[in-house]
Amino acid sequence: MGISKMKTILIGLMFFVLSPVIKAGISSDSTRTNENFDFDWKFKFGDVKEASSPDFSDSDWRSVQLPHDWSVEMPSDKNMPRGASMGFMPGGIGWYRKTFVVTKELRNKNIYLLFDGVYHQSDVYINGQHLGFHPYGYIGFGYDLTPFIKAGQKNTISVRVDHSNAPSSRWYSGSGIYRHVWLQYTNPVHVANWGTYVTTPKITPKTAEVNIITTIVNDAGSEKSTTLESEILSDKGEVVTKTTTTTIIPKGKSIDVTQSVSVADPRLWSIGKPTLYRLVSSLKIDGQLADQYETPFGIREVRYDPKKGFFLNGENIKMKGMNLHQDAGALGTAVPDRSYERRLEILKEYGCNAIRCSHNPPSPEFLSLCDKMGFLVIDEAFDKWKSGYYGAYFDQWWQKDLEAMLRRDRNHPSIMMWSVGNEVGEQNDTTGVGTRRAGMLV
Repeated sequence: MGISKMKTILIGLMFFVLSPVIKAGISSDSTRTNENFDFDWKFKFGDVKEASSPDFSDSDWRSVQLPHDWSVEMPSDKNMPRGASMGFMPGGIGWYRKTFVVTKELRNKNIYLLFDGVYHQSDVYINGQHLGFHPYGYIGFGYDLTPFIKAGQKNTISVRVDHSNAPSSRWYSGSGIYRHVWLQYTNPVHVANWGTYVTTPKITPKTAEVNIITTIVNDAGSEKSTTLESEILSDKGEVVTKTTTTTIIPKGKSIDVTQSVSVADPRLWSIGKPTLYRLVSSLKIDGQLADQYETPFGIREVRYDPKKGFFLNGENIKMKGMNLHQDAGALGTAVPDRSYERRLEILKEYGCNAIRCSHNPPSPEFLSLCDKMGFLVIDEAFDKWKSGYYGAYFDQWWQKDLEAMLRRDRNHPSIMMWSVGNEVGEQNDTTGVGTRRAGMLV
C-alpha cells in the first residue's frame, strides 16, 4: 500500500470515529433536528459538464466522507506558482454530489442545507436548481431547500468548488467542503439560524443582568400568536431563571423579541474557570411546542483601559498568545475535532491563554472548545480586503460575510475582540481609502 493511499484511509477512519453521529428517528413531531450531512458523498476532481443534473450518473466517482480537503491528498508540485503559500499542493475544480430522501411525513417542515465552510467559490444545486454562489471560503452559509424538495423521492445535492486560482490565500487553505455540513428541519414558525443574541451588561457579585434578543421567523401561511419561554440553565443543568413573552408575528415576517432576566449568584466565565450557562428558547403556538433552540453563553465582563490594558471580570490580565491558522499539518484543513482539542491542550500546557484566528473566522467547533477550555479569542474577518484574493468580491460580499461572522459567533464568551482585517494594502493609501474602508467595516 502506498503512503498516499494509507494517509487517505487513516484520515477517513479518524473522521468516521470523530464526526458527529447522524440523528435518527426524525419525525413530523420533531420541533427541530440538525442532521449531520457529512456522510456518503461522491467526489470527482475536475470540472464535469452536467454534474448538477439529477439524472447525471456519478457511479464511477469516488466515495468520500466530509469534511474533505482534496488538495492534501494530491501529489505536491514544486513548480506551482507561489507554491509555498499552498504547501506546493494543487487547487483546481472539484464536484461533490449526495442523494437523500425526505419522507412524505416531513413535507410540511422547513428544510435548510447549512455549510460550515467550503473553500471556495462554491455553486450549490438541488435537483438541478441553482441555489446560489458563495465566494468566501471561511464562513458558514446556507440555503432554504423547502421549495425544491421532492417528498418521498430521491433528491440530489450537487456542489461545484472552484479553487482554480490556487494559491488564493497566503497560507495553506486546502480545497473542498472542508468543514461539517448539516440538514436542518424546523417547523414553519421557528427561531432563525444564529437567531439568539445574549449579553450581560451589568454584573455584581450577587446578580447578573442577562439581555436576550431572539429572532423568530413565521413562514406559515397566516399570522401567528407565539409564546417565547427563555430559560437559563446552569452548567449543572439546573434552571436558574426564566421569562415568557407573547407576541404576534405577521405572515411571512420575522421579528426580534427582547427579554431581560437576572441570574442570582452568577458564576463567571474566566480563563481558569470557564463556566458556561445555557439559554433554552422554547417557542409555543396554542400551547404546543413549535421549536426549541439552545445557546451556550458565559457571564463575564470585558474592559480595556488605555493605561493598564485588558481586564476580565475586573482582573488585569496579560494576554499570552499567538496567531493560529486552521490547518493541521499533514491533515490539511479537513481537521478532526480532536485535533483542534489536542492543539489547544498543548498550548494550555505552554501557558498560552489567547488565540488570534489567522486570518479568517475559524470553525464553530474551534470556538466552542475555546469557550470550554478558557481561551481568549480575537475573531478575524478578512485578510487583505481588496488587495488580496477577496478583492474581486469585496464590494458585493463584505457586508454579508461580516454579518454572518458576527451573527454566528456573537455569543461565544471566549471572543474578547473582533478584527476587521489583516495586513491590508489600503493602509498605505495616501488618499484616505483605507481609513474610510476601515470605518465602513467597523
